[in-house]
Amino acid sequence: MIRAFLFDLDGVLTDTSEFHYLGWKRLADELGLPFDRQKNEALRGVSRRESLLLLLDGRPATEEEMSEWMERKNRYYIEYVSNMSPENLLPGALELLKELRQAGYKVAIVSSSKNTPLVLERLQIDQWLDAVVDGNAPGRSKPAPDLFLLAAERLGVEPAECLVVEDAEAGIAAGKAAGMRTLGLGPPERVGMADVQLPDLQGVTLARLRELIPDL
Repeated sequence: MIRAFLFDLDGVLTDTSEFHYLGWKRLADELGLPFDRQKNEALRGVSRRESLLLLLDGRPATEEEMSEWMERKNRYYIEYVSNMSPENLLPGALELLKELRQAGYKVAIVSSSKNTPLVLERLQIDQWLDAVVDGNAPGRSKPAPDLFLLAAERLGVEPAECLVVEDAEAGIAAGKAAGMRTLGLGPPERVGMADVQLPDLQGVTLARLRELIPDL
């Protein structure tokens, strides 16, 4: 029986992926590295450090250089995010959060991003959440299951009682590794390994989810 919903943030409830892309693209241009939207797809759902390693693609760099580059990219990202508002919630996101909470489900945000608190502040959805686990939490980042397992612990539920809602392959892999059910949002080539797949949350209601997942 599902008792809790664990939502990724970027690409699920809001779309800051464009801000991430612009930040990485700006850094890549400054470093003279090739980077486009296709390469950006590999960065979905992974940590900042892992993203930088993918961007560098084997180019040698010292820890000091990597730290400076990660901080620089983060400054660019925060510039863009600081202008967000509740209007940046994706269609259907707020309605579903409200419906789930009113129906008695536990709801958590589980994101690899260390900027999750800033994004949530701008979106103003804290009242609909029971827990937040982000990149500042201890443990390994996605695709490891650590963040999802920590969220289940904070919610007081078993992993098998959780439904993970993700738009990234790494996030779905993390949810499965945690022993949780998974709902993938996006194209099959990206979220095909999820237990259930939908294009996005637009028009998605609890009744619709119960049709797809009988034990809700």
